[in-house]
Amino acid sequence: MSLTEKISQDIKEAMRAKDKEKLGALRDIKAKLLNEATSGQGEVDETKENKVIIKLHKQRMDSYNVYVEQGREDLAETELFEAKIIEAYMPKMMSEEEIRSKVIETIAQVGASGPQDMGKVMGNLTKALAGKADGKIISTLVKEELNK
Repeated sequence: MSLTEKISQDIKEAMRAKDKEKLGALRDIKAKLLNEATSGQGEVDETKENKVIIKLHKQRMDSYNVYVEQGREDLAETELFEAKIIEAYMPKMMSEEEIRSKVIETIAQVGASGPQDMGKVMGNLTKALAGKADGKIISTLVKEELNK
């Protein structure tokens, strides 16, 4: 069962349960996935689905942080609720230790010797770890390893 099919099934369940908040979040996810499908190649593969889900989650968390900073707890609560629903559909992310070992391996492969080689390392890692690790974490670990 693809992610889009699973979300459609969950939308039906939310409609039966009359869970308006969950239904709204699920419809938003489905709309973004359908938008991705109609924007070009037709069928959306698992990698693209994961990218969309990760992007949606990141947007919700960014909005949540902004609302908290501005003292808008009512809006922040909604964003956090939707982010938690989206988390259920996110791919399993790699642990920091797994990412660090991949960073060290890539640095050795590329032959990077210092911070000036960060672009080479990041280029390879972002392709290899797409949908499996957050770009900020990758970047931080690459900086740490190149500055040793």
